[in-house]
Amino acid sequence: MSYPGYPGAPAGYGGGYGGAPGAPGYAGFPGQAQDPLYPYFSAVAGQDGQIDADELQRCLTQSNISGSYKPFNIETCRLMISMLDRDCSCKMGFNEFKELWAVLSAWKQHFMTMDKDRSGTVDPEEMRQSIASMGYNINPSALVVILKRYSTHGMIAFDDYVACCIKLRTLTDAFRRRDQSQRGVASFAYDDFIQCIMSI
Repeated sequence: MSYPGYPGAPAGYGGGYGGAPGAPGYAGFPGQAQDPLYPYFSAVAGQDGQIDADELQRCLTQSNISGSYKPFNIETCRLMISMLDRDCSCKMGFNEFKELWAVLSAWKQHFMTMDKDRSGTVDPEEMRQSIASMGYNINPSALVVILKRYSTHGMIAFDDYVACCIKLRTLTDAFRRRDQSQRGVASFAYDDFIQCIMSI
């Protein structure tokens, strides 16, 4: 599945995230030495070659992907990991990190196109337009809930924008897998529902 702002496959990492930490020409594992993202990842990855939510927070702060060196909320970092955590380890390997970076970069570009006054936030109408342009058909009452949940003083910052995008993507994917007739109706057993909600 592919939405505007969420490409199905990485399409390059586009500059704009500053210089990577670590020495130029850093050699990691074969095939990774040439990847411009690897120094960010390796600078925080543990001995197991994985990063957890705290390490992801440090990595994204150092990369300046948010446009400020203010750290992402730790809960947003947990959401990012859970979105791609296929083995339920609560950690992320380098390939998952690359996928996350591509998605984050696309969301960042999308956010910037909506942030017309360059305030670093989007207002409720810009957020509504953003959600609609990503292909989500949200009714007005659900949209009000989303806006209340992710806004601070009526404005949505990039951190909260990312958290909202992750939840929309993850819950939509979970719903779509259970909507066998593709009519917008799905049945969930209670335990299945709790697992879907609590895993993000």
